[in-house]
Amino acid sequence: MSVKLTLGVSLKMYFGYQQTLDWSRQVAEIVRQHPLLSACPQATLFTFPSAPVLEGTLRAFDGTAMQVGAQNIAPAEPGAWTGETSAAMVSEMGGKFVEIGHAERRRHFHEDEAVICRKVQLALENGLTPVICIGEPEKMAIDSATAYAIQEADQIIHFLQQHALTGELIFAWEPQWAIGAPQPASPDYIQSVCAGLRAHLSALPGDHRVIYGGSAGPGLLTQLWPHVDGLFLGRFAHQPAAMQAILDEAHTLLAHVENKERA
Repeated sequence: MSVKLTLGVSLKMYFGYQQTLDWSRQVAEIVRQHPLLSACPQATLFTFPSAPVLEGTLRAFDGTAMQVGAQNIAPAEPGAWTGETSAAMVSEMGGKFVEIGHAERRRHFHEDEAVICRKVQLALENGLTPVICIGEPEKMAIDSATAYAIQEADQIIHFLQQHALTGELIFAWEPQWAIGAPQPASPDYIQSVCAGLRAHLSALPGDHRVIYGGSAGPGLLTQLWPHVDGLFLGRFAHQPAAMQAILDEAHTLLAHVENKERA
């Protein structure tokens, strides 16, 4: 199956050290045995642990399809940046992905587009795939939200073109107004914005994917497919059984897609 399904998980700062290792080892066993990866070898799985547990998480997932990355990198080359982690170190350790531009980083650490673009640049220069979080801060009409997402993506792509950089970009779209809200964005809203963003990116050179980065539970991937390339999961996936459920759903969904194509 040639479908490029993408499923990612951020553990944020919810887990302690040992809890992260326990989760990683349990999920590694699930991933190692799951039929999704045999049926869809192009599927991309990644997880972002807290920085102190990066090495242990890499060891736990060694030999599985689950890739590991960092929740953040410094917007600078290695040097006098106390408390920061360089893209070079993440890559040296074996990390393959990095999360950039989450709404929390923008809001609480005042990361602007210049910082985000610089981090994306450093990620690509060090062989990391950036997972770039984008999304409108306030609720908008679908057309306006789509235009906002396209503008955010274009700023980054234009910056990379200026620096003669190419590489795979994963855009994790989630409207900021829906984060922690009693009522998340509706499936219709998500489908429309992601479909519009994907259509725009497909006309540009490069390998770009769009995944939905909001609150996700059972059935959402099926509701959104094929308007998204996958999901960027949060607290729902912090239970290993929930990861099993998401992989099961993805396997069932892609088997259905394959059967339809054959028919």
